[in-house]
Amino acid sequence: MRIKSALAAAAIVALAAGCGGGGGDAGSGESAKPGEPVKLNFLSLAWQKESVAANKQLVEEWNKANPTIQVTYVQGSWDNVNDQLVTSFEGGDPPDVIHDDSPALSGFASKGYLLDIKDKVPAELKSDIPQPAWDTVTFDDGKGNQGVYGVPFLQESQVIIANKKLLDAAGVRVPTSDNPWTWDEFAEVSKKLTKSGSFGVAWPMKSPVNKTLNLALNFGGTFFQTADGKTTVKVGPEEKQVLQRIHDQLYKDKSADTSALGMGTADPLPGFFAGKYAMLPVGVYLRQQVVEQAPKGFDWVTLPPLKGTTGDQGAVSQTLSVAADSKHAEESLKFISFFLNGTNQAKLAKGDWLLPTSAKAAADPAMTTKENGWDVATASAKNLVVAPFLKVNGFDEWKSKVATPVLQQYFANKISIDDAAAKLVADGNKVLERYQR
Repeated sequence: MRIKSALAAAAIVALAAGCGGGGGDAGSGESAKPGEPVKLNFLSLAWQKESVAANKQLVEEWNKANPTIQVTYVQGSWDNVNDQLVTSFEGGDPPDVIHDDSPALSGFASKGYLLDIKDKVPAELKSDIPQPAWDTVTFDDGKGNQGVYGVPFLQESQVIIANKKLLDAAGVRVPTSDNPWTWDEFAEVSKKLTKSGSFGVAWPMKSPVNKTLNLALNFGGTFFQTADGKTTVKVGPEEKQVLQRIHDQLYKDKSADTSALGMGTADPLPGFFAGKYAMLPVGVYLRQQVVEQAPKGFDWVTLPPLKGTTGDQGAVSQTLSVAADSKHAEESLKFISFFLNGTNQAKLAKGDWLLPTSAKAAADPAMTTKENGWDVATASAKNLVVAPFLKVNGFDEWKSKVATPVLQQYFANKISIDDAAAKLVADGNKVLERYQR
């Protein structure tokens, strides 16, 4: 799940103001006074204008309909939310309802900071969200018990955004959700779209790990394996498939621009609009920036995810959790159930340009319209499965200290795929071992 910048200082002030017990507010640290409404603090990490507006509108709707349970919207920031939460958890006064993403939940769950809601989620909400999404929020509580520590509601898939005019001129088959391109077809199309001074594809790989690990599931690549309770790094033929195919586009076919490797996800957009890149494999949320920034008359299309031996992609979820210290867990779950019902999930997904986990939301006309590729984006959710790395203790350190520099070296053609695999395994297992003692 992507991380976006906000004003950290403002977020800290907002979190402190929203979660503190002063002024008579009934947060997680105090009970409502007799005759007064229960007061809940809701920490939201929505950051896009449309998403913030949708969040605030739903809170307002709830408060009007529920005078005895009042919710205070607290604006947070993805930049530093987990550090802020640790401070509030340890201080005994966290927000009642917490917006985060599933990778963060594992550590909080093992420390007892979050409420296990496994047997507390209303049946209607539970059945509306498919099991693969619930798998992204199911973790060991540190005592050998599996619990559910949040409600998953937004996910991201990798799609391809393409210049429709260039696809038509090349006479290539435009894939559909029912008949996507294979990786081999994608390679051939990329070569056809490569001309003097322009490339079939740009792979922005400033942050290469999550993208390549999620796509590796197209060929059954998991990068991690667990035996006898011990997790180790695995880089075999399945894991090498996507790595090698991207490398081939860069240096064998020369259909991908090597100068785009150091770019962030949105950085190739000016080149894309200018015709330098015909296709961008990116997260579904980038469609918003295309809509906002594309020059008048620019014809673009959202293409479905590629297919290898499977169409699977790894996924994590944005989540809403309840603090274990909340004195109003029941009321918090009632609010979450309202906030994340099918109709409201569709509003939240539209505002964030992401995919709802709710089956009812996915069927909403707003999610299935052809406009801006929503039909293709929403259909891509059917191939999302829990990202294997989500369950790996020590993944963040492996990612930052081992995988990121190794993959950057590999895509820069400075080391071979076998050398990259050896480093990912040997150096990675040293990191993971420290978390399994």
